[in-house]
Amino acid sequence: MTALEFDKRPSPARWGSRHKGAPLSTAVVLFIALFLSIPVLVVFGYIFVPAGDVWAHLASTVLPLYLVNTVTLAIGVAAFVLCIGVGAAWLVTMCEFPGRRIFTWALFLPLAMPAYIIAYTYTGMLDFAGPVQTFLREAFDWTRADYWFPAIRSLGGAVAMLGLVLYPYVYLVSRAAFLEQSICALEVGRTLGRGPWRVFFSIALPLARPAIVTGLALALMETLSDFGTVQYFAVDTFTTGIYRTWFGLGEPAAAAQLAAILMIFVFSLILLERLNRGKRKYHHTTGRYQKITRYPLSRLRQTLAVLACFLPVFLGFLLPTGWLLKDSLSHFDDVFDAHFPVLVLNSVAVAAVAAGLSLLLALLLIYGIRQGGRAPSRLKQLSLRIASMGYAVPGPVLAVGILLPFGFVDNAVDHWMRTTFDISTGLLLSGTMAALLFAYIVRFLAVALNTVEAGVETVTPNMTLAARTLGVSGIRALLRVHIPIISGSLMSALLLVFVDVMKELPATLVLRPFGFETLAVRAYEMASDERLTAAAGPSLAIVAAGILPVIVLSRAIARSRPGQKHRMKPGAL
Repeated sequence: MTALEFDKRPSPARWGSRHKGAPLSTAVVLFIALFLSIPVLVVFGYIFVPAGDVWAHLASTVLPLYLVNTVTLAIGVAAFVLCIGVGAAWLVTMCEFPGRRIFTWALFLPLAMPAYIIAYTYTGMLDFAGPVQTFLREAFDWTRADYWFPAIRSLGGAVAMLGLVLYPYVYLVSRAAFLEQSICALEVGRTLGRGPWRVFFSIALPLARPAIVTGLALALMETLSDFGTVQYFAVDTFTTGIYRTWFGLGEPAAAAQLAAILMIFVFSLILLERLNRGKRKYHHTTGRYQKITRYPLSRLRQTLAVLACFLPVFLGFLLPTGWLLKDSLSHFDDVFDAHFPVLVLNSVAVAAVAAGLSLLLALLLIYGIRQGGRAPSRLKQLSLRIASMGYAVPGPVLAVGILLPFGFVDNAVDHWMRTTFDISTGLLLSGTMAALLFAYIVRFLAVALNTVEAGVETVTPNMTLAARTLGVSGIRALLRVHIPIISGSLMSALLLVFVDVMKELPATLVLRPFGFETLAVRAYEMASDERLTAAAGPSLAIVAAGILPVIVLSRAIARSRPGQKHRMKPGAL
């Protein structure tokens, strides 16, 4: 072979581009994305279906209340999580005070506490018959008319409960953004005579704005999708309205239209910041990163910083967890009965299956759009965004979007079997594990996609090319090269989806098979019957399952500062 003939051979960088499977991979990615978008398309499609007098009745009676309560709840939670999340992230990142190292990971702990569980806990503590008000009446010899106590079951109480467990979304992205900022930019502000507060508001905050808004959007999407807290506190929002319209009035079209309005709210949150930001960019003009020099605080400010970091952890995790543990141990036989292991097994099994399927789909989609070693086309990128759209869909909306097409298919198949073979097939999809798992995958696939995609970005093209030169390509390269490198990201994705499924209530409540109960459903049913002690055991189990992913997140954020990754230890060579 001559040198000229050798040069005409395709270079390793282009070997993958000649694969005949590229059109097939595009078709597979598109099919998966469209299949997962069925619930969203169905809900939007029902906007054009006439709902008759039911919609007119809703619009003239409860719809204004749904709108006001939903908007008020979102604004209140937004203010709550921004103040706590951004403030705590700045304190633990840029200030030095006692306990700072502990608070860096402890502030994540409320993320393991579902909102509806903390609502049940504080209701048991602060309600009229609870220990706090009972102590006040006994200590001061008061009657009901002698004192005023804020109502925990109210719109303000719902804001507080959701804010206490959702601020970690803003905290984790804010802390990651502050860790990634260059100290050089902050020190330039200090040399220009700006104090710590002015540096924070004029430099650090604008640089972290995209990340903060991302965390805020996540918190608000969780707020709009919440059902257990607002239903238990008797706060009428769109989520409770969807549930009542479907199951109380028996009007799926009207329920779907309410769901469409709620989805418009959610997608508006995503677009609002993009439009507000416009073409402005938020990035550094330096690549120099040095060790963070934290601000020393005076004794008074140290005390305030400790309180500012301790109170969210105490109120959002330590106090409710301690209360659940106390109730569980004091009524052990009633809480941990013979049915409790079945609840644990059901919850763990369905969460594990959903997490495994979500991870497999995430790998298939990520590597499907990257096949050939080329940059993904716009069509594939759009497909990936469509597939991850389900995370923005609240649980009740998702349940409506799944029950409508699945019910149509069930009725059509049953009608055909009756007329053709005189056999009734019953429900083949609705009310089955298939419908429930499909809802979990649509809802939480975005969590797995984002985590896996971040891990895949760490695999350089040179690693793939080196594997190909050794004769390892395709599935073998994925199993022997890529997966060992991104195993940490894969485990993180698996854990995060697992815990999200364990906590999911509205979709489980609507779509679960008859007689199938999980820890979340049992906790909701016991609390709805005012049996708060019986709800303590399932609630505590859900909280315990969420602690491990919180630790994983905390460690990942701590290693996110540039210059700290893959640092070589002395004597490694």
